[in-house]
Amino acid sequence: MQKAYLGLENGKVYEGTSFGAVGTTMGELVFTTSMVGYNDLLTDAAYYGQIAVNTFPLVGNYGIVIDDYQNKKPYLNGYIVREVCDNPSNFNCKCTLEDYMKMHNLIGICDIDTRELTKIIRNNGTMNCMITDSMDNADIEAIKSYKIQNAVENTSTGTSTVESSGELNVVVYDLGSKNNIEAELAKRGCKVSIVKYDADFDTVMKLNPDGIVLSDGPGDPAENTVVIENIKKLCDKNLPMFGISLGHQILALSMGCETYKLKYGHRGASQPVKSIEKGTVCITSQNHGYAVDSSSLPDGAVISFVNVNDGTCEGIEYTGKKAFSVQFHPVHSGGPHDTNYLFDKFIERCKEDK
Repeated sequence: MQKAYLGLENGKVYEGTSFGAVGTTMGELVFTTSMVGYNDLLTDAAYYGQIAVNTFPLVGNYGIVIDDYQNKKPYLNGYIVREVCDNPSNFNCKCTLEDYMKMHNLIGICDIDTRELTKIIRNNGTMNCMITDSMDNADIEAIKSYKIQNAVENTSTGTSTVESSGELNVVVYDLGSKNNIEAELAKRGCKVSIVKYDADFDTVMKLNPDGIVLSDGPGDPAENTVVIENIKKLCDKNLPMFGISLGHQILALSMGCETYKLKYGHRGASQPVKSIEKGTVCITSQNHGYAVDSSSLPDGAVISFVNVNDGTCEGIEYTGKKAFSVQFHPVHSGGPHDTNYLFDKFIERCKEDK
């Protein structure tokens, strides 16, 4: 049992126990309210450059399950939990959480008051932090100056194709995507071509797409100027388009909207959003720190979903285009199934257009 320390940029220090890899790491401190799904959390590229804290106190009780991976490796900079389970019980378990973290050189800290830590973030907003095995490494100025950069560039993994027996060609812009997006499209009869974040107009059009999906991903959406310009050109073709999370923000920026950083973001598997069309509330899975400014929507764009907790924009329908987007994740793994029908909506638009 080795001591570890968590230092916040406001000067507060917690003493806990090291788990996973040992050393020093910095990142943007965020919290997630999910009770399950830590396999998804560890491999979700949207956590790039961040250090995540679970509000649920016990983590690791069903071990590491490879089928739940969203990417092949973790992208977060560190992991904070109240209590780690050393003896997981699950027939699919391949190893313990700590073994996985050591394997990927991921630094963690446990045995600290994560509820108090969550309250600090909730009241003061997202802040930078450091996990270290020695306070001799603590440098408040270095912690304060930490900044997430080139997030999409460092998580967009390249080109590939997911074959299926269907006749629809769908291009997915990989902005740091979850594997489940391609899986949902493939099981609906789509041949899925995955392109990198910087794929230009000509590259995409050569794939003869019947529709385009803009994936989820990490970082500040406004930094992705190359992606935004390419999406502007593709929007002029008026192909069916579906934006998810970061893709929702990128599509909005390409349509002339503005985005802003939330105080502490929305992260968890029980986030309520209201459908304006249906008047019903859906429970969603979310992981984002930015939102689209509702007051910046251009003509022909209407809000389709709103966050029940804070009223922020959770979805946009572009009535003059064949495009729509949502801020949450309509994929089922690690979260509810309430909005999985949005993939069906996208497929129907592709079929109608084709």
